[in-house]
Amino acid sequence: MRVLVLGGSGFLGRAIVEDALARGHQVTTFNRGQSNPDVPGVEPVHGDRGVTADLERLVDGRSWDLVIDVNGYVPRVVGESARLLSGHAQGYVFISTVSAVKDFPDKPATDESGIWDCAPDAGPDDGDYGVLKAGCERAVEQAFAGNVLIVQPGLVLGPYENVARLPWWLTRISHGGQVLAPGEPDRPMQLIDARDIASFTLDHGEKGTRDRFMVTGPAGNTTYGQWLELCKQVTGSDAEFVWVDDDFLKEQGVGEFVELPLWSADQEERANFWSISTAKAEAAGLHVRPVAEMVRDTWEWLRHIPEEKRVYGSRMQHGIAPDKEAAVLSAWATR
Repeated sequence: MRVLVLGGSGFLGRAIVEDALARGHQVTTFNRGQSNPDVPGVEPVHGDRGVTADLERLVDGRSWDLVIDVNGYVPRVVGESARLLSGHAQGYVFISTVSAVKDFPDKPATDESGIWDCAPDAGPDDGDYGVLKAGCERAVEQAFAGNVLIVQPGLVLGPYENVARLPWWLTRISHGGQVLAPGEPDRPMQLIDARDIASFTLDHGEKGTRDRFMVTGPAGNTTYGQWLELCKQVTGSDAEFVWVDDDFLKEQGVGEFVELPLWSADQEERANFWSISTAKAEAAGLHVRPVAEMVRDTWEWLRHIPEEKRVYGSRMQHGIAPDKEAAVLSAWATR
């Protein structure tokens, strides 16, 4: 097949491109060419999807069997891409997010859940990340004349992660010593490797599936404690985990999700963060590799990168500062 990937040089986009190439597909990527090098083997086209002239240059004389849109965040921009690509491709896959599901994580995300209210022509200031992704879904469905597949990933980790969640924990734990571990070690999680999303996306893109799927790991495929222990095992660290409860961490001003990646205090408004139904996707062939394999492969990629060069893209930097971690551990020990 001829496949166009909008994005395709970063984390999930890279996984999709590498899988598509391994399947023997001809792959074109379209991105600004600023964040990451192009994956070897693709036809790279550089441009800004927010500039109509760049999109027109992309489609001039080209056509594809399938478009996979990995980096759409603003509905009106995504809608313009879908409109201009209509007639140049048979199918369009939009990579959304489970955050587009209405009332999540206040309520569990199920196959019957709707998405947030957001107009297909909304601009960047018309909502938060999840709301705008819902508008992007509508924009594609309305603007593209062909098969539309919506993929809503949950929490994505794996090699080449550019957000510094698993990479930060691996780096920190590799240093050893006492490590601040947040909340309860038996708190269940739902994690998925980007490569598994890529495989599922291409399987259904090749079939021309018209549908939408929430795609993440099965409920409780690991716990926070098991996840950190896996990081300790693969790094060969002598780390000693010191488990500190939610309320104490909040009293100390420790930032959820960012300072201690993937940690969220037990609170009503996020009670269902790890409650995402995967039944429909599993029935459609979703296969999720063991979390241990994901952690191992991520460390194998990361350990060859000097720490001073472990740059994770332009998003917010994750991880607690060493002096703050030490202060929290000291306060916990003397409470």
